[in-house]
Amino acid sequence: MRWILWLACGLAGPATAQQAHVAVAANFAAPAKHLISIFEKWGGRQVLLSTGSTGKFYAQIKGGAPFDVLLSADAETPARLEKESLAVAGQRFTYALGKVVLWSAQSGVVDGRGEILRKASFRRLSIANPRLAPYGAAAQQVMEKLGVWTALQQKLVLGENIAQAYQFVATGNAELGFVAYSQIREPGKDSAGSFWLVPQALYAPIRQDAVLLARGQGNQAARQFLEFLRSAPAREVIHAYGYDLP
Repeated sequence: MRWILWLACGLAGPATAQQAHVAVAANFAAPAKHLISIFEKWGGRQVLLSTGSTGKFYAQIKGGAPFDVLLSADAETPARLEKESLAVAGQRFTYALGKVVLWSAQSGVVDGRGEILRKASFRRLSIANPRLAPYGAAAQQVMEKLGVWTALQQKLVLGENIAQAYQFVATGNAELGFVAYSQIREPGKDSAGSFWLVPQALYAPIRQDAVLLARGQGNQAARQFLEFLRSAPAREVIHAYGYDLP
């Protein structure tokens, strides 16, 4: 495969770094771990993984955080980092297209059309903070399109990122919540609980972009990981976790 040959060539010559530090949007944590395990097996270079909200990563990168690569939950943040010379121009690309689901850890709670939102027969609804997390912004858009955003304000529980929003539902602190489809879709297993896969007409496309950060410009491991992310084996993994591909 092309990417294996590329890695082999990289390993044969001198490298400025054998390790890359990758900041990953919380919705992509599980597939990122899967991808890193494959990359490290074939590439011989180590990847350190940090997960969190895209908004917080942006602030940390501006503050000098030691990240080499950002796998964002949107396209706007990597573009902004490029304009601010905090990312390497020409290296940005879309690695996944995200999907939003309304999910409950209990079966029979969420119906197949999301009518439960209009009925409001629940105490708590979890979403990621719309100001920090693109999936939270998408959840707000869905509720605005359905005309329930204002009515549900008192029931909202805000997670710092989509991982925390998921945890609120998984632990029973909220009966249901808007999460990333990838969080409830484990390859080879049926999704637990009940969910509504939200029609994409109800929210702006979630184009998740990857970018090489300025700190990682001379880091061979970082460049090779981004090259691997574009490969056919990586795309198969990404699709298996419920993402569409660009």
